[in-house]
Amino acid sequence: MAAAAAVCEVQAGMLVGLGTGSTAAEAIRLIGAARLAIEAVATSEASAALARSVGILVRDFAEVARVDLTIDGADAIDPQFRAMKGAGGAMLREKVVAAASDRMVVIADGRKRVETIAGAKLPVEVLPFARRYVEAALRPMFAEVVAREGQGGLYTTDNGNIVIDCDGAASTDWDRIAAWLGSVPGVAGHGLFLNEVDAAYIADGGVVTRMERRLVTG
Repeated sequence: MAAAAAVCEVQAGMLVGLGTGSTAAEAIRLIGAARLAIEAVATSEASAALARSVGILVRDFAEVARVDLTIDGADAIDPQFRAMKGAGGAMLREKVVAAASDRMVVIADGRKRVETIAGAKLPVEVLPFARRYVEAALRPMFAEVVAREGQGGLYTTDNGNIVIDCDGAASTDWDRIAAWLGSVPGVAGHGLFLNEVDAAYIADGGVVTRMERRLVTG
């Protein structure tokens, strides 16, 4: 339901950013079914493959500087539109596409709407070369620092990096944490989306609620 509501924002002629995850996949299928004359960029190889399979023209984001609209999911989103993302391992590409977008819309079910994103694990994308160094650097800030496992070894992203999931942050000053993570050599990206989200469609109890950032910030 949330995906269907958000897809109504897609208009012919747009360049649309396609997120990653089960809810974003539903939006991709709906966009394909609508047969709109759009082009898209994808935040993961899986989303790109799905988009092509439903007839969406997918462009190489390396050749793109600006996106009209991005639709993506979230692991958690609070009333200030701060979101946690990365359960699907695509947070770095998702953040780059979001930064290039005129508008970013999050779609989620009611369980993802939270008072604080502190309850969600923070994924950190890390160069494999720097794994042990980054793990050691993260431990003073988080109670739990665990490299994500995949099939037959450590999970790797489409960028060839590993993911370290962090839980129990010592602070809820998310701007400070985001800035600090950006200063750690070897950290390629993280799942804190503090300023990127412009709107959210939340489905709960058979009702979809649209929230706009401008209504909160004035």
